[in-house]
Amino acid sequence: MATIGKEKQLSILLMEDDLDLGETLEEMLLAEGYSVEWVKDGIQASEMSYNREFDLYVFDINVPKFNGLELFEALREAEDRTPTIFISALIDMESITRAFHIGAEDYIKKPFFPEELLLRIASKFKSRAREEKIFYKNFLYYPKSHEVYQDNKPFILSKMQLNLFDIFMRNIDRVLTIDEILDQSDIAQLSTLRVALTKLKKKTNLNIVNIHGVGYKLETC
Repeated sequence: MATIGKEKQLSILLMEDDLDLGETLEEMLLAEGYSVEWVKDGIQASEMSYNREFDLYVFDINVPKFNGLELFEALREAEDRTPTIFISALIDMESITRAFHIGAEDYIKKPFFPEELLLRIASKFKSRAREEKIFYKNFLYYPKSHEVYQDNKPFILSKMQLNLFDIFMRNIDRVLTIDEILDQSDIAQLSTLRVALTKLKKKTNLNIVNIHGVGYKLETC
């Protein structure tokens, strides 16, 4: 079934070994309605990120066993694209540059007011909360940013596949003529379209059916 709906409760993995600060942040985030898992070292964070999915990571850098930057780099190498905010007393440009180079969303210098974290999170996610999103089976699609998620994990498509994916997700249960698809895509020939659709269906298992003599339709059942 395909729907356009509200964002689910934001889930956060918090990694902070300072017990007082960690407890304060956990209580504050829970009070704001977020779902929070608080861990104290890099190994716990690694295991938690493997066992369940999160919408946001909040990582301290100087934590025991496996520091935040090393963990973040390992997660990115494993194609985990979960947005990440760092909180750290480390203020050297090398650490800050490395964090953003790997793909960090933000970096907050300690000490800071706990409320600042709330503001940073709201700033990062408020535009996403207002953005149209399309749900189709186990896919979540943001048509404005062209981000695709399957089972809440980033799903990578080639440029041509993403183009077709976008066309069908915007027109669920509507028959699209071949001319419409060609006009809206970067594909010029019918033979190329057929091959591209076959590859897209194989990769995504989308229920795209051929309407003989007319075109194609993405069905919800």
